[in-house]
Amino acid sequence: MVMARAAAIALLALCLPLQLGAAPERPYPVTEKREPCAEFHPLRQPYFGDTHVHTAFSHDASTQGTRNTPWDAYRFARGQALGLQPYDDRGRALRTVKLARPLDFAAVTDHAEQLGEVRICQTPGLPGHDSWVCRIHRRWPRASFFLMNAKASSFASPTRFGFCGPGGAGCLDAARTAWAEIQNAAEGAYDRSSSCRFSSFIGYEWTASSQARNLHRNVIFRNHVVPELPVSYFEAHAAPALWQQLREGCLDRDGGCDVLTIPHNSNLSGGLMFQTLNADGSPISKGDARRRAEWEPLIEIMQHKGDSECSLGAGSEDELCGFEKLPYDDFAGRYVFWLAKPPGPGNFTREALKQGLLQQEKIGANPFKFGLIASTDTHLGTPGLVEEDQYPGHGGAGAPASGETSSGLPDDLEFNPGGLAVLWAEENSRDALFSAMRRREAYGTSGPRMVVRFFGGFELPENLCDSDRFVEIGYRKGVPMGSDLPPTRGGAPRFAVWALRDPGTEARPGTPLQRIQIVKGWVEEGEVQERVYDVAGDAQNRASVDLATCETAGPGAENLCRVWTDPDFDPSEHAFYYARVLENPTCRWSQYVCNAHGVDCSQPNRVAKELEACCAEEHRRSIQERAWTSPIWYAP
Repeated sequence: MVMARAAAIALLALCLPLQLGAAPERPYPVTEKREPCAEFHPLRQPYFGDTHVHTAFSHDASTQGTRNTPWDAYRFARGQALGLQPYDDRGRALRTVKLARPLDFAAVTDHAEQLGEVRICQTPGLPGHDSWVCRIHRRWPRASFFLMNAKASSFASPTRFGFCGPGGAGCLDAARTAWAEIQNAAEGAYDRSSSCRFSSFIGYEWTASSQARNLHRNVIFRNHVVPELPVSYFEAHAAPALWQQLREGCLDRDGGCDVLTIPHNSNLSGGLMFQTLNADGSPISKGDARRRAEWEPLIEIMQHKGDSECSLGAGSEDELCGFEKLPYDDFAGRYVFWLAKPPGPGNFTREALKQGLLQQEKIGANPFKFGLIASTDTHLGTPGLVEEDQYPGHGGAGAPASGETSSGLPDDLEFNPGGLAVLWAEENSRDALFSAMRRREAYGTSGPRMVVRFFGGFELPENLCDSDRFVEIGYRKGVPMGSDLPPTRGGAPRFAVWALRDPGTEARPGTPLQRIQIVKGWVEEGEVQERVYDVAGDAQNRASVDLATCETAGPGAENLCRVWTDPDFDPSEHAFYYARVLENPTCRWSQYVCNAHGVDCSQPNRVAKELEACCAEEHRRSIQERAWTSPIWYAP
């Protein structure tokens, strides 16, 4: 049942901060010196951001014409306009982009691998600048993309190029300079005043791609205390080695260093992201499972290179799993067609959540107990650039920008603008946001800024959607997204889920909501199961989008709310629940571009070559934008 009054009251509860005289006691560790935020929200506020951003400091971005630096990326996140490639002969950008709404937080996560190599190749006078590798990098950047990436991240034990010198010392020295600049950019962007308008996190990407299978992690630090150098795939050839070196270089050192890692692109991991075996083939132990869950409280469910929630026919019969899917399960399949194979169940987050329950039963610990976020993985230095009708391409593995960008599709058809990470926190400070990541009170969206609350408990009132204390009661009588249900006292758990549509802007209004679903996974007689329940809204609301004009029509909801009881609950079975919120259909980015160029697929002879993809059979012309909350878990 939709409760417009209750939803409005719940929104009001989000927006009423505690005006501070003396700063209240923070319910999380305070590890930095800064002015207390003037506004403090005891019932927490949703903060929208991007934790996956590449700039010209990353090798792949640099080979595709990106000139924007970490400083530029943070300026863009805070609302300033930014130029993009291609550039004219005078160095002027031929494209300009700007966020309609600034972000609340962001983290630049340039690749740790070859951070120094890129600096050397682009800086005359540094030893190695005139090496054959660097000459290729400057003259034939696309060839460099494959050559240097293969050397750095595609082998089980990568080695550096000879121009780095003995022990890679020259490249490590150059990397220190780049790492210092990354830190300085984050510090310069961080609003330490009482206004708390923007938070920046120091971070990087650990880029393991053994045999083209993506096992990448974004490494996010809590504050300004960080290691001397980022731990890269050169030093740590597997995630456990990464965690161990981060423990030694961060957690175990004095000064307040804290860090976590966020896996991404599991859809391209070739089934390896969620292994339950060690490198020697032995099963993971209870300690191994707990270690992974401790280090990785979040996972990136969607980004520029596709959605990783689930896949229709690959462990799921959920028809909505067809959203933004890539047709191959690792990067080899993208570049070598005879190696391409469809992704299997082991590539997807929902399957991992189910396997985590199975491991909980078998060994007493769940290695895949993670919350859900999304981000962009932009390689243009443009965090939060997710609007479908403004998409310039994100680079990376996608199409590099060129002089033909304005006359065709700005990216390969299978890629997308990515999504946003949303954190529920008391204020916009690093400590508050990082604590939200740790406790998994987070959700991801495919781009829109809908607001979603999700509580679970055995004592939640059935009429909670009618209450003007929805959030307060949700916390007091239940647990929020990312948490464990308390032990049952008899009866089935209730889940209170509330969603507010993205309000959009005056120039670009948001889209009404279609429905809310709750996705359940459980273990029954040693086998993993899943089911999707429609709990609010109307799946048959007949909302539509005119693909010729991208105008939408039909009914939809400003907000949706429901207290739902699991009708199939068995108190003896491990289970998880997460909410998925769906908007009405809208045009996909590629359809906006095709329409802007006047493509008429009924007259194929008149379609320009660079726009032929508009008429391809695999072209997905419309989408249903969505949000995914972090799960709530139940254990017998």
